[in-house]
Amino acid sequence: ELPDPSFVEYIKEPWVKIDIVSPTEYVGAIMQLLQERRGIYETTEYLTGARAILHYEIPLAMIIVDFYDKLKSITAGYASLNYELIDYREADVVRLDMMVAEEPVDAFSTLVYRDEAERSGRRMAKVLRDSIPRQNFVIKLQASIGGKVVASERISAMRKDVTAGLYGGDVTRKRKLLEKQKKGKARMAAMGKGKVSIPTDVYLKVLKRDS
Repeated sequence: ELPDPSFVEYIKEPWVKIDIVSPTEYVGAIMQLLQERRGIYETTEYLTGARAILHYEIPLAMIIVDFYDKLKSITAGYASLNYELIDYREADVVRLDMMVAEEPVDAFSTLVYRDEAERSGRRMAKVLRDSIPRQNFVIKLQASIGGKVVASERISAMRKDVTAGLYGGDVTRKRKLLEKQKKGKARMAAMGKGKVSIPTDVYLKVLKRDS
């Protein structure tokens, strides 16, 4: 539970010292990854056998979810790492919230770096749009920071063909059935039955930075 920002003087986050051992041919790709994750370069040691050790400092939050998988991917599985906590440093972060079908989902609320906040909101909304199954009603997705919407997406309603059993010429009957279907969806949402069941794997997808 994050207090009102007006009562917060500063927020600190844990930083770690990370050492990555890899064949030298992958050093460039690893350095690019670490730069993307806000890493601070320290030194590089070159070892025998065309190997190197990269020494960096990096926020712990940048490596705890999908960093290792990404590292293995860009080094064909040849890199290894270890890290240790070194200190806590001030972080310029804001709270990002997500609304699904106009309902806040606490599990999606997270702290993000201010300079990445809008991009993170757009990414989260797109991940949810592509991951949540369609329902019988339109699902609105909204990412917000401090009550301001920074990204929005929508998932179209799953439409049932209520006219399938009619013969082609009964236009009036078809129109009535479609209108009844439309009113039924609106009534269902008004009655609070527009709740969305979110699959558990969606939560992990949202956490991953490269989803």
